[in-house]
Amino acid sequence: MPYLIVTQDRADGKPIRDAHRAAHYAYLQANQGRLIASGGLQDENGQYVGGAIILDAETLADAQAFADGDPFSQAGLFDKVTIVRWVKAFFNGRQAS
Repeated sequence: MPYLIVTQDRADGKPIRDAHRAAHYAYLQANQGRLIASGGLQDENGQYVGGAIILDAETLADAQAFADGDPFSQAGLFDKVTIVRWVKAFFNGRQAS
């Protein structure tokens, strides 16, 4: 079951993001078989303000454990984390069947 994980950085999070980016990417690479999509969220000035991951997880608890294991989470980067089930309606420019 896909879950959408949306994170919102702390207002003072840039140094935390910069310091833990390599570990975050390594974590995603180690779990890439579970990733449907992943990417950063930016404001209009190109500054990172959070991220979004669509994760293949068995349960909400599984998705929460994944989010908690992210080095960004462990370093205290996020002000808010929202996790919800994601249902595909359109993907890659096409309506899902």
